[in-house]
Formats: sequence, C-alpha cells, structure tokens
Amino acid sequence: MGVSRIVIPAQAQSLLRRLNAAGYAAYAVGGCVRDSLRGETPADWDLCTDAEPSQTAAVFADCRTVLTGVRYGTVTVIFDGTPFEITTFREEYGYSDSRHPDGVSFLRSLEGDLARRDFTINAMAADADGSVIDRFGGAEDIRRGVIRCVGDPAQRFTEDALRMLRALRFAARLGFAVAPETEAAIHALCGRLRAVAPERLRKELSGLLCGQAVSGVLERFSDVICVLIPELKPCIGFRQWNHHHKYDVWEHTLRAVGAVAPTEPLRLAMLLHDIGKPAAFTMDKQLVGHFYGHAVIGAAMCEQILHRLRYDNRTAELVTLLVREHGFHLLPDNAKRMKKLLSLFGEDTVRLLLQVRRADGIATGTAEGVTEKTAVAERLLESVSAQCVSLPQLELNGEDLLRLGVPQGPRIGAILRALLDSVLDGSMENDRAVLLQAAREMIDKSDVSL
Repeated sequence: MGVSRIVIPAQAQSLLRRLNAAGYAAYAVGGCVRDSLRGETPADWDLCTDAEPSQTAAVFADCRTVLTGVRYGTVTVIFDGTPFEITTFREEYGYSDSRHPDGVSFLRSLEGDLARRDFTINAMAADADGSVIDRFGGAEDIRRGVIRCVGDPAQRFTEDALRMLRALRFAARLGFAVAPETEAAIHALCGRLRAVAPERLRKELSGLLCGQAVSGVLERFSDVICVLIPELKPCIGFRQWNHHHKYDVWEHTLRAVGAVAPTEPLRLAMLLHDIGKPAAFTMDKQLVGHFYGHAVIGAAMCEQILHRLRYDNRTAELVTLLVREHGFHLLPDNAKRMKKLLSLFGEDTVRLLLQVRRADGIATGTAEGVTEKTAVAERLLESVSAQCVSLPQLELNGEDLLRLGVPQGPRIGAILRALLDSVLDGSMENDRAVLLQAAREMIDKSDVSL
C-alpha cells in the first residue's frame, strides 16, 4: 500500500513502551492495524506480547487488571479509564467443537501468533513507533480489496466455522471480494455453521446485513445464508409471474435489503419480508401469480427465525411487525388515515414502515407509483406528526374524568379512547374545553359502552 507506518494513540503507545521497558516484545495487532491502514479510526486497540498473563499483570501492577481470558492469555488493563486487551503470543490446536481451540500454547514469536489468525488483513501488527509488521500480504490485500485466509482456508474454517460468516461480514462491510480459494472453501464447508451457537451466528449475520455491499454478498453466498435461515431457500429462483415484479423473490429481496438504511431492524425486515411468498403462491386463470396473505405467513416464520437465532424480544417483535405490515395498505393518502396509523403504531414505527414500503417498491423494478405514494405519505407524516394521535397527547386525562365523577375503572379508558377517535377523525378539536364538554355529554347520556 506504500504505507509502512501507522499512528499509535498515546495510551496504547504508553502500554507498549512500558512492556518494552520491562523487557517484553509488544505490538498493536489485528483490526486496529487494518483500520488504520484503511484511514479509519479504530474502535479499540488490541495489543499482543510475549509476556505471559502473570507477567503482564505484574508490569501493570499499578493499574486495575482483569484476567478476562487467562486460558487464552488475555489480560484486560484499565489504563487512564480505558480498557485494553493484552494477549500473549499463542498458537492453538484441536477444534473439536469447530469453534474453540481445545488448547493453546504460549509463544515467544510474533510470527507464530500472526499465523494462527483468520484473514491476512487481520494478521498485521505494529510496534510502539507505528512500524507495521506484515508477514502475509495483508496490506496488499487491503489495497486490492480482498478477503483471504492466512494459510489453508479449509484448515482455518475447520478450526473455527464462524470464520466463514466473518469473511462475509468483512466483505459486506468493506466492499471487498472474497479470494477464490477462500470462497471455494466457504461453499464447501458452510454446513459446519450449524454447529455454531446461534448467538454467535446472530452477531455476524447482523454485521453482514448492515454492510455497504450486502446485496452482492448475499447473492454470491446464498448457500451460506440458507444454512442460517433455510426458510429462505424456496425464495431463490421463485418466479413471481406478475407484471408488478421484474425479479424473482430472492432477487427482489436482495434489492430490497440494499434499499433501506443499514440498521439491524430494517435490514432484517427486508431480508425476511417476502419469506412467506412461496407458501402463499397461487396462479389465476390468466396465469398471473398472487401471494395473498404472504405477509401474515411471513411474519409467523420471521418470529420463529429470530427467536431461533436468539435475537432479543424487542428486535424480534419490531422486525416481525415490519414484515407483517409491509403491504400497500400502509400508504395513507390523507391526514385522517395517517393519524390513525400513528395512533396504531407510533411515529418511530411508522417511519420505519414507510422506509420498508419505499424499499419494497424500489426493489420490484417496476413500481414507480409506489415510491410516489410513499413520498406523499412521508409528507403527510411530517404535517401531522405534531398533532394529537395518542392518549398522552390528548388535552384531557383520567384525573379530569375522576373529577367529573367517573369512577375509577375501565370506563375512564373507554371515554378517553372515544374522545381520541373523534380527534383522529377530525370531528373534534384537541381542545380542553371542547373535550370536557364532550366528556360530560358522554357521562350524562352513558354513550360509551364497556
């Protein structure tokens, strides 16, 4: 790359120099070097050394230290309030669970430690002066935009199956290609991902989905994604037989994923929004395909998938809602309908639903009208978002009704909901005096049923 030196921040540099002064080799290593060479600011700085954990702890006896992974040689040093992981050079052997080494041996050699790492772009180190040590061509692979295993790809993936998904995450995030021999090994060995804990798969999947080049990675490695989510397999090559859709279900899905903002809920929703289509498919006498009820079917599948992958309940519930409600009926064309939608889902969710609807329309390849209708709905949202659309915004509350003589209980909620409905449909202003008068009339006439 023409760059042989990076800038080590002062705190990390102080730790490295202190280890050096105590007679130990020490380097910044891995992602921080990779990101620095790419011109990015690393999120954190991991360090490695030939000092064993007890020796590292002794060097930093004046700091708080935590033996976070002593079996693997890792000590966390809290330096000026910032945690740094410092790990002893090591080699690993035996991967009976296709994830963790059965044992490790500490080394005196940096080269041996770098040789055990996953990809060349992560197998670089830098000393306290910032001079980069690159034994496996990582800097050149960054320049070329390539994800390539250190050594034999099959061995790397047999040691740790999750590395296959990590390769795809890096490819999506960085916009890099996967080297041919690395790609071949991924296709051959991706079934091993079934042995990896769902929590680890989830983390890598979300990172992949939020990458800039996600659509291309999903297209090239659909077999890998289907190991994680086999319910997607019927979507691949499933022709839609409908003039509203230019692409098959999987091609449409790829485009939809890339058409929303790179956030976990939106990308998950677009990956799964049409997963119910193959099960819902019917064809009429004119040989036109239909997918009646596919959103409801897909939402049920989505809920099962997200729980299987150990997504938290909040994420699972939101994504399932987005899948269930992604249809055309969510494009209100007047203020009354938009306020009803806001009352039903809340502003944050409505904004997400409109993004989903826009992406879905774009990904059909034919639906310019959908994006136009989405733009109308977005303008409506801005015009009514400050208006009363929920009970907390109503200029009357339960305490007011208690003072009017309504007894504590469900009748209070029924009256408030009836008043809100009148405000939403425009037949009543959200004015305290107006609402009080309407409430009195309801109480007098017993117009509110329970």
